[in-house]
Amino acid sequence: MDREGGKSAAVVAVVTEPRFTQRYREYLEKQKLLERQYRVEKMPDGTVALPVVGEALPEQHLRELRNRVAPGSTCVLTQLLNPVPSKKAQACSPAQRLCLEVSRWVEDRGVTWSAQMEADLPRSWQRHGDLLLLSEDCFQAKQWRNLEPELWETVASALGVQRLAKRGRVSPDGTRTPAVSLLLGDHGWIEHVDNGIRYKFDVTQCMFSFGNITEKLRVASLPCAGEVLVDLYAGIGYFTLPFLVHAGAAFVHACEWNPHAVVALRNNLELNGVADRCQIHFGDNRKLKLSNIADRVNLGLIPSSEEGWPIACQTLRQDAGGILHIHQNVESFPGKTLQPPGSSEMEKECWSSPQQMITNQLKNGAASDSRRKMLSAATKPEWQRWAEAAETHIATLLQQVHGKPWKTQILHIQPVKSYAPHVDHIVLDLECRPCPLVG
Repeated sequence: MDREGGKSAAVVAVVTEPRFTQRYREYLEKQKLLERQYRVEKMPDGTVALPVVGEALPEQHLRELRNRVAPGSTCVLTQLLNPVPSKKAQACSPAQRLCLEVSRWVEDRGVTWSAQMEADLPRSWQRHGDLLLLSEDCFQAKQWRNLEPELWETVASALGVQRLAKRGRVSPDGTRTPAVSLLLGDHGWIEHVDNGIRYKFDVTQCMFSFGNITEKLRVASLPCAGEVLVDLYAGIGYFTLPFLVHAGAAFVHACEWNPHAVVALRNNLELNGVADRCQIHFGDNRKLKLSNIADRVNLGLIPSSEEGWPIACQTLRQDAGGILHIHQNVESFPGKTLQPPGSSEMEKECWSSPQQMITNQLKNGAASDSRRKMLSAATKPEWQRWAEAAETHIATLLQQVHGKPWKTQILHIQPVKSYAPHVDHIVLDLECRPCPLVG
């Protein structure tokens, strides 16, 4: 088996003289014993080694080769420590190689390989160094249970890794704990590098979304020099670290209530040399005591961060305000009317029905019309309607929290990824400024 990024595993081979090679090959092929994943190799003493399947060639086949197939031939077993993959094997995709290796291993244990088992193999996965994270929709058939735990060693070997984990559904426990099971290996800690930033975390305890890379790159490019930020859903530092490492934020208050994520966050701040510019607030951010401090607030929680909006408004500077980066999953179902923000205790994933916009207190109405035309050209109508409804709700919250009118302005709507059919993960950049007092 050819391991990605490493050496090939040793394979057993039968050795004979060159003049008997063709006879040996024909016999081994007929008996389905020839290992086609590797090339026939010429040995230093001039003999030829033919790779065979399995961990050894049964004695009856050795006798058959010596006595009947090629009488007088040398017939001994050896191990090829660095077998050369055949042209066919080199052309195999990892998924094809996995199917080949697992099916052969299963049949060697007397289990009949079936179309159901083949369909139950993974077709894609996430690789984190020597750990492979499988999706939840594979290895679900009952037949696999009797083959564990040795099965996982075969899968890992076929894909060139040392550790295996399998994803489940994210727990609806508020901390977004991933239901990931470690199948092979003694721990789930991995390291991932994005845009020069190192993230270390335990995949069995903490979330990590590859789909958010575009937003992390955008955050890294924002002009945050000298600013104080509040990251209300910091996790392991997905956005806290780009703000500190690349965007030049002076200080970040990072809020997180998953204790495993806090351990990783603290480690990642040290790892990237920015621990002195960040304070971690462990616990429920709805009880956060910070106020009148932030130039910018990040609300990176989906499907909705609406429960954090009052605290985000509370932390904004009273004298100058700031910018909110609000993450949201927005549905785009034609003809479906949903509730606007603030209409119930539990947030909806999106709101497609626009309200009358009365709180965007821009002095120039023409500027507002121009802005909306620009947004219409660049976004889906559902995104814009949700953003305007969110803007309305937040303007109301700002007045309630600070006791005076504020003006709000939609600066940008950024698509992050498709979360599900007809559901988009977007980010609203909302500028929030206190209205000047009229003397």
